[in-house]
Amino acid sequence: MSDYIIQTIQKGIIETLEMTFFSSVFAYLIGLPIGILLYATAKGRILENRPVNFVVGLIVNICRSLPFLILLVLLIPFTRFVTGSSIGTVASIVPLTVGAIPIVARMVEASLSEVSPGIVEAATAMGASPIYTIIHFILPEATPALLLGAAINIATVLGYSAMAGVIGGGGLGAIALQYGYYRYQKDVLWTTVTILVIMVMLLQESGNLIAKKVRK
Repeated sequence: MSDYIIQTIQKGIIETLEMTFFSSVFAYLIGLPIGILLYATAKGRILENRPVNFVVGLIVNICRSLPFLILLVLLIPFTRFVTGSSIGTVASIVPLTVGAIPIVARMVEASLSEVSPGIVEAATAMGASPIYTIIHFILPEATPALLLGAAINIATVLGYSAMAGVIGGGGLGAIALQYGYYRYQKDVLWTTVTILVIMVMLLQESGNLIAKKVRK
């Protein structure tokens, strides 16, 4: 590979990390509260509210069921409105965030559901309010599961970032498409794929190690 291609790949790695980081942060800022709401308003939970749970759950399920490539296209007008452009690294953060929010919400809900009901009962018996119970009892107890879920979610966003190249997004996905596919440079294609696989594996393993330390 030429020096230009090597520099392009290096730039692509940085762009991919930027997209993954900011999309994951924004997705958790929105998805975490939604996941807590889904957990707390479910049947038998501390803030049981079936209508709210049904409506929020339905919206989350609809968004989660949309294939990401279709979501990318559907969000082009919204992305252009938010960022002023529908292509590039910054623009890709919008659909990546929207696509990750329902995944984060369901992952958070599942993680909180693993908390023993006895802990909630003990907190309630001590007179703790529902919000206090969630913040000081449920979330700390579910932290290892939340961290494992975060590792999976971030790895998912990383994979989604590669697909953003289809509509002009930046990062390794765009490089693989432009050089590896359209220009038939198989060495570039396999290099970018290998880098993406390594990045996903490192993220997953790091999440597992952190979760184990927290659990101990």
